[in-house]
Amino acid sequence: MSDPYAVSVPKGYRVGSWEIRAPIATGAFGSVYEAHRADSRAGLPATAALKFLPTGTHTPRQLTHLRELAERELELLSRLRSAPRLVRLYETLTVDDPARPALDGATVLVLEKAEGSLAGLLSRAPRPAAGAALLGQICEGLAQLHQAGWVHGDLKPANVLLMRDGSARLADFNMAAEMEGTHAYTPAFSTPDYTPPELLWAEIGERGRRIRPSADIWAFGVLAHLVLTGSYPLPGGTSSARRDAAVAYARGTEELRLSPQLPDAWREIVRDCLARTHQERVTGEALLRRVEAVAGTGGRSSRLPRLPRLPRLFARRRRRPALVLGGSAAATVAVAALGYGISTWADGDSPAGKGADRSANVTATAYGAADLRTDRGIPPAYRLLIVETAHDCSQGGVTPALMAAMLKVESDFDPDLSDPAKDEYGIARWTPSVLRWWMNDDGTPEEEVPEPPFPPAESIPAMGRYLCWIAPRLESGLPGDRRVLIAAAYRTSYKKVNDAGGVPPKYRPYSDRVAHYLKEYTPPGKK
Repeated sequence: MSDPYAVSVPKGYRVGSWEIRAPIATGAFGSVYEAHRADSRAGLPATAALKFLPTGTHTPRQLTHLRELAERELELLSRLRSAPRLVRLYETLTVDDPARPALDGATVLVLEKAEGSLAGLLSRAPRPAAGAALLGQICEGLAQLHQAGWVHGDLKPANVLLMRDGSARLADFNMAAEMEGTHAYTPAFSTPDYTPPELLWAEIGERGRRIRPSADIWAFGVLAHLVLTGSYPLPGGTSSARRDAAVAYARGTEELRLSPQLPDAWREIVRDCLARTHQERVTGEALLRRVEAVAGTGGRSSRLPRLPRLPRLFARRRRRPALVLGGSAAATVAVAALGYGISTWADGDSPAGKGADRSANVTATAYGAADLRTDRGIPPAYRLLIVETAHDCSQGGVTPALMAAMLKVESDFDPDLSDPAKDEYGIARWTPSVLRWWMNDDGTPEEEVPEPPFPPAESIPAMGRYLCWIAPRLESGLPGDRRVLIAAAYRTSYKKVNDAGGVPPKYRPYSDRVAHYLKEYTPPGKK
């Protein structure tokens, strides 16, 4: 892939009434651009965010997943156009340009343009002064969704947009679902810190995972605690540890210990949002009334106080960023840079250029600092995927630092690596015939051998699944660092490592390099 944007659209390109001005963000299967209205059509703003979704550049499996996510977002936004706390969809377009095969047929969502996200605000100013007002608007958006019979399914700071006047909008409805009685069905996705305990062990059926509005209520409780205190309500230095704490809390073996910094007026609200079972949680309408009362916005939620104007996050791009992640079935842990459902970051190469405000990518740049040295050249675009993939494995030794070290040695983080002589491709050097066994979350192999290129969004989670399978098959008592042994088994096989009683001589140079970067990438005090 020569261009880092999933859908490359040149400056000045016309789509309907819109003229492309500058890139905003990208993911593996979609790209967002700032556009200006090029005609005088009534009812349209002067600027908008255009989200391009390709139609013919990926495998059938990838396209099916992309189509399902796009259909969810389109259906919700089309039916709830008048909800003031949801990001606005102005129109949908289809590109008709046979002269540009990469663009021809692409679906384009014309969305309200944001200035930033709650995630960016919190990264700059934990416990923002306007936190209560923001929570009132977020809660209002949830109430609008629930009253219309929908569940958001992925409420978190990255999916709360902040507009030019500082007001909030809920966004990224790829995981949203319409209620069918007491439940809805969403893809098998979760952001652990905002997922209620009952969904952490929920079974996944043919239609996906069953979810209730109470899942959004739990997520709001976590988000409120984070906004008002600067910390998560459950203990742990990593999302994996907090996930375990949530499970222990739900099973009654741990108590909920809210931060003493949480204002008294919010304490019972957060506690009722984080009730152990979904039946005990406060409902959306009752929650809205209580939040409006403590936020001082009751009865006038549409006229919440204006927040300080945010700095412009994106300006004209000066240099090309590194290839980024997002969008695919294997990359659902990717966070949204501006709540548009895709993400992009690059060290020293923010979309605004050097010297510009860098709040847009600070979340990714700092992400994973508890597990990885963020000053040692690990591309920030991959950190979230590396950390979350490693945390998804419960086997000892499969750590973010190990995965980062292996990716460095395998490819030097090159997503376009191609070595036909060895039949190895992509950032994790997958052989297609082996990759097919590790591509899916449910452990089922692909029916057909996949064809390169293999995007990081597929390669990195597949590596994590394979390492997690290898780890328990290595014999106990083998000499050396178990993490390095796991790496050696990835390059050869666990049987050869067991038979050799350690790293086979042929693979010692490889293992030594992994050990070097493992030490380089591991934060001080962490093993």
